[in-house]
Formats: sequence, structure tokens, C-alpha cells
Amino acid sequence: MTPDQLTLFGLLFFVFVFLIWGRWRYDLVAFVALLIALLTGVVPKEQAFSGFGHPATVIIALVLIISRGLSNSGAIELVARHVVDASRKLASHIAIMSGLAAALSALMNNVAALALLMPVDLQAAKKAGRSPSLSLMPLSFASILGGMITLIGTPPNIVIAEFRGAELGEPYRMFDFAPVGLVCAVVGVAYVALIGWRLLPAERKASDAGKELFDLADYIAEVRVPEGSAIIGKRVRELDALAAKSDIEIVGLSRKGRRLPGLARIAEIKAGDVLVIEASPDSLEEALGALGLEYVGSGEGQLGADDLLLTEVVVQETSRLAARSAMSLRLLYRYRVALVGVSRQGQRFRENVRKLNLHPGDVLLLLGSEERLGDVTGRLGLLPLADRGQRVIQRDKAWWAVGIFATAIIVASFGLVYLPIALGCATALYVLLNIVPIRDVYTSIEWPVIVLLGAMIPIGSALQSTGGTALIAGGIVDLSAGYSPVVVLTLLIIVTMTLSDVMNNTATAVIAAPIALEIATRLEVNPDPFLMGVAVAASCAFLTPIGHKNNTLIMGPGGYRFGDYWRMGLPLEILIIAVSVPAIVTFWPMN
Repeated sequence: MTPDQLTLFGLLFFVFVFLIWGRWRYDLVAFVALLIALLTGVVPKEQAFSGFGHPATVIIALVLIISRGLSNSGAIELVARHVVDASRKLASHIAIMSGLAAALSALMNNVAALALLMPVDLQAAKKAGRSPSLSLMPLSFASILGGMITLIGTPPNIVIAEFRGAELGEPYRMFDFAPVGLVCAVVGVAYVALIGWRLLPAERKASDAGKELFDLADYIAEVRVPEGSAIIGKRVRELDALAAKSDIEIVGLSRKGRRLPGLARIAEIKAGDVLVIEASPDSLEEALGALGLEYVGSGEGQLGADDLLLTEVVVQETSRLAARSAMSLRLLYRYRVALVGVSRQGQRFRENVRKLNLHPGDVLLLLGSEERLGDVTGRLGLLPLADRGQRVIQRDKAWWAVGIFATAIIVASFGLVYLPIALGCATALYVLLNIVPIRDVYTSIEWPVIVLLGAMIPIGSALQSTGGTALIAGGIVDLSAGYSPVVVLTLLIIVTMTLSDVMNNTATAVIAAPIALEIATRLEVNPDPFLMGVAVAASCAFLTPIGHKNNTLIMGPGGYRFGDYWRMGLPLEILIIAVSVPAIVTFWPMN
């Protein structure tokens, strides 16, 4: 290997390790890798920021804005509310919701589709009195599967299409992915609806969502002991009987911002102390009355008596709260909203809740006025976990939103207008018609994804130009020497799918696309089957909650553990390999 190849492989190993570790956000990891590549000279300075002007990056940004417009118009939520019926049997509900999620994901960003449907599904679970974990994972998987049907459904398809355009002279068109993607989506949705949800652990099925939406994972919350409270002067251990009656557990005590050692069982309670308790929202309310406590944030001149409204939201990867604490963001001071509790799969925290660095997938219990809660949810990129009902703006422009988007897709599909230009025109019309207010244009874009793609594209190009992709491709071809190209394709899909389970799917597509082309060149066969194989495999991340943003998004609300995903996801990945390979070689012959 040459020095440049060694440097690039070292950088990719750095990216791989840090993405799995998860301590740093993936966009920061990718950007640091790009800077190192520039400083070492493996990426020419002229190509430093070429990825940010790449058509794939532009298309993804525009699709995200259009997805916001479709959401703002209320068209999708209107359809969802008419389709969803909590009285249906679970299998029927999952089949309908999964089919709807797959269909929406084909026409808009699959993360946006899940964000729209998840509150509807949670509401249906609550009305039906069943665990939301039974339907949330099928919903997430279906939204991922649906994204494979069209060019704009998922970022890997956009990356693969533009890579083909750059290397072979013509990109994939809007519906070139449909034959293979539709086969995978139909088979996959049938699996999650009929079989997949039955494979979840028995304890995930036992929760009664009719009593408590998040019985699967209570909150770790902080409540203050006000002046005059009846428990002042008592020891923490003396409150066990009252705590048990309210169905809460006292797990710690903080005084003057510092957590007392252990569970502070023998500490004498003073006015101003903060009790750390584990409780559901209903139990938390009962405990406040029984023990004479108050929410942290109330009684401080920040929240008045009319502000005491609780809401549950989930932290998304792109949220401003991700990897930050409520205290560092000055949540109470800036927004007049208090963080009351955090739910993270039943985990207990040593830090104060307000000082806790929040993770994507965490469910937060927020306290504030209805107006303030609605504002902070949008500003911080949080997902409300309740059906928003009639509180949808711009419903009178639903048909305008759908018509403009459909026109852009049609003219781009027939080659009349270049896709980024068509989507750009649609975005401009959305802004002019106020379907997407101009203040929301930039907040609609997932900037970490844009930075990730902009940083990884030059590294992927450098890997190709230095012969690194040829080296990897040669290893795969040598490993499968003597076998047919179909076996090599299957091996490439397995390797790419495995990478996608632990890496961001966009980064996986950027790295694997040149390898697929090099393998096809060495085998002297049509490169399209191999590029299609990478597109399918990069999207299919079902084994872990970190491989795809949708899997992360459902982890907190569904009360899932890390090991729950492979139970349902491993058979699905095997099934996708089994059906995608024959479909690919049928619709995209090797010769």
C-alpha cells in the first residue's frame, strides 16, 4: 500500500471507530477526518469543500425543506388520521401503518415520514391499551424500506445516483430504484406486519399503554422541597412508605447543586433540597401532592401557576439539545420551559437531570405554558409524542403543496428539468406561498447530514483516485474467486449492510459506491447491479439503534433496549438479501 492509501484507510478506521463509539456527533467526526485529509495532502486543497456543492448534498437539503412543507400543509396528517383506527386488531393496525409509512417514505424523507406518523401511532396504542413497542419498530423499519423505492426517499439513493452520473455520465432517474425497492418494501412490510413484531421480547409486550404511555421506562425526575413542606426535617429513608403509596422511588438527593453520596438514605431533608425520583408522569403528579413538593422551575419567578402543563417529547439527532444539557442551553431562562424528567430505557443517572447531556432517543418531560412548549418544541428540534390533532397550520394549502411537489417530480422524471432545479423551484414556491415560512427554511435542513456528506464526498473521491477502492475491490473479488458475479454481488451487499448497521447510511454509501464500480470493472460486467446492491444494503440498517436515525428516534418512546433490534432486524436483513439479489439481477442484468 502507498502512503496515501495507508493514510486514507487510517482515516476511515478513525471514522468507523468514532461513529460506533458515539461520543462525538457523526458530522463532527467526518469534518475532523476531512481536515486531517487536507493537512496530510491526501485530499487536494482544491477539492476541500467540493462535497458541499455536490448535487447529492443540494438534493438532500431541498428534499428536507419540501418534507417540511408537506408536513406544514397538514395533508399527510389528515390522511393518517382517516386511515388509523385504534379499534383494529394489532396485526391489521401494523399492516396499515407500515404500508402508509412505506408509501410516504417513497415520496419524502423517511425520517420526516416517521416523525409525522409516530405521534399518531402512539395515540392509537394509548387508546387500544397496548404497548407502543409492538408497533413502533415495525413502523420505523417500514419507513426505512419505503425510502428505497424512489431517488428522493433516502440519502443513499441520492448519493448512488449522483455517483453514477459523475462516473458513467448519466445519473439514475427518479423511479429507476422502484423495481428493486418496491420488491424489498412489499416483502419487508409483509414480514414486519405478519411476523416481525411477534419476535420482540415478551417483556416489551406486557405494558398497558392505556394506563401509562411510557410504562416501559419511567422518568428520572427532580422535584424541589419548598419552604413549609411537611417532609422537612425527615430523613429520606423515612419517606419510603409515602413513596411506595405514590408508586415512586427516591433515588437520590441534591443540595445546593451537588448530589449527596449514594442514595442519601440517612440525609435529613432541608428546604430547597432537590429529590431525585424515578416515576411515571401520573405517579409524579401524585407524589407532588402527597409529599408537598414542587417542580424544579416553578416558584423561581420563571414559571407561574398557569404554566403547569406537562408534555412529552423525544430528542432527535438534529435537536439543539442533542449532546447538550438543559442547563448549558439555559432552557428555563431563555424559553421559560423546565426540564422535569428524562427517560432513557430505565437508566439511572448520577448527574442532576438538568446537567445531564441528552442523547438522541431520550424522552423528556417538559413543564411550561402551552404556547411556550409549542415554541420550544419547534425551535429545539424536538418531536412531540402526542397527536397534534387540529393544530396543523396551512391546511387550506394542502393541495397546493401536493400539486407543486408532484409537478416537480413529473418534470424531473421525464428529464424536462434537472432534478435539483425542479426541487429548487418547488422549494421557492413553498416559500412564496408561505407553505414553508422563510424563517423555517434553514431549520428544516438536517445540517449534520449536510456536513457529513460534504466532508465524506472528498474523502471518498480521494480513496478512489489513490487506488484504495481498487485495493478493497480486489480483496472482495479474490475472496470470491471462482464464483459467479452474483455471489460477489451478494458478498458486497452483506459487507455494505453490516457497515450500515454501525455507521451512518449516507457515509456507508459514499464509501461503498466506488468499491462497487471497481468490482464491476474487474469482473467486466454491468456496474448497475452492484451500485443497486449498495443502494439497497446501505439503507437496510435494522440490527442496531445507531445505524439509522429512525431506529434511534423510536428507542425512547418504545422503551427498546439495544439488543431488541436484532431480534426483529436480523431475519429482515436476511430476507432482504434473499429477495434483493434475484430482483437486482432480473431488472439490472449483469451483461
